[in-house]
Amino acid sequence: MLEQFHIIAFTHRNFDVSEVGKLHIESDAQPEKLTALKEKMGLSELMFLSTCNRVEYLFCTERAIGMEFLKDFFSSLYPQYTSEEIDAFVESGSLYTAMPAIDHILQVASSIDSMVVGEREIITQVRNAFEASRKMNLTGDFIRILMRHTVETAKRVYTETSIARKPVSVVALAYHTLRDMNIPLDARVLIVGAGVTNTNMSKFLKKHGYKNFAVFNRTFSKAVALASDLNGQAYSLETLASYDKGFDIIISCTGSEEHVITPAIYKQLLQNETSKKVVIDIAIPHDLDKSIVDEHKVTHISVDVLQKISDQNLKERSNEISHVEEILMESILEFQHLQKVRSVELAMRAVPTMVKEIRSTAMNEVFKNELLALDDQSRDVLEKVIGYMEKKYMSMPMKMAKEIMLK
Repeated sequence: MLEQFHIIAFTHRNFDVSEVGKLHIESDAQPEKLTALKEKMGLSELMFLSTCNRVEYLFCTERAIGMEFLKDFFSSLYPQYTSEEIDAFVESGSLYTAMPAIDHILQVASSIDSMVVGEREIITQVRNAFEASRKMNLTGDFIRILMRHTVETAKRVYTETSIARKPVSVVALAYHTLRDMNIPLDARVLIVGAGVTNTNMSKFLKKHGYKNFAVFNRTFSKAVALASDLNGQAYSLETLASYDKGFDIIISCTGSEEHVITPAIYKQLLQNETSKKVVIDIAIPHDLDKSIVDEHKVTHISVDVLQKISDQNLKERSNEISHVEEILMESILEFQHLQKVRSVELAMRAVPTMVKEIRSTAMNEVFKNELLALDDQSRDVLEKVIGYMEKKYMSMPMKMAKEIMLK
């Protein structure tokens, strides 16, 4: 089965991340599309993995994997695309077979194949992808064992190495910096900008107990949407200059080319309060006028500082890759052992049925008359002897076969 296992992968290493989305399949459409693909392509097992920056197909088949197979594979799964687009998929995808495929999925789940090394979310994504494929009756014995081993390996990587222990995303670093200040959970938080970065940051804060939010955005409907998720108040960005309810924290990330928070606006926002404030400015270029930091009591956390920390943490994570690779090498050898043991189990699983059939034939046909001549006590002893021998004949060949194979 190992030689029949393949992975086709589209990641940041071989495909423009913006193009990966073309290969995504909505969850409600997956059962029909993937089941049809499995049947048409003659796949014995299939698993579909899709994240924001990778799409992978794990499958088992006896068919040879060549250009014709790959074109048929993608045109069957994505009939909406032109032949030129299908050719681009065929040419761009990375194909792994047998042990290189095992090595690849272990690297994926352990995050050393990720855009951001050490991001633990991938292990959950791999596990969820398997569960979804299993529920669609797409997977079988091989992928089931592989996924169990893969998840166990990834857990070991995250436990025994430091590859995921220091945050590298700007949002995570900003939150950790804020958390270390021990600011009360009822602090007044102004969210300036309702894009992806601020949305992620504010949801981080809400998850950890912050509850007093005011959201400002140029497109008011987006401010309303984010404020609704946060149980906060929504305002248009223009009203920032007249906001009079005070604040403790400002988190700003807009796409403005000019300073959104000018000295005049900041003074208005202060409402004559003299306590030290916190401003997290994740925008490029900065939303906060630099002079504000010089003139007021403010802890300024800029994207520049966060990026330096991120780069250092990422460097430290990269230093752990060699340690991770040692664990993966051990894991590959362990999987080879598992495969040998499983192959013996599959080859020998007919033994119990055969032994039972032999017993039935012996007792009901070959020695039927002799057994009828026995008294009840003798027949009972014979049943026990045959039952004992039956169990041994089932277990001993299995044990011997495993020992021979593993040697």
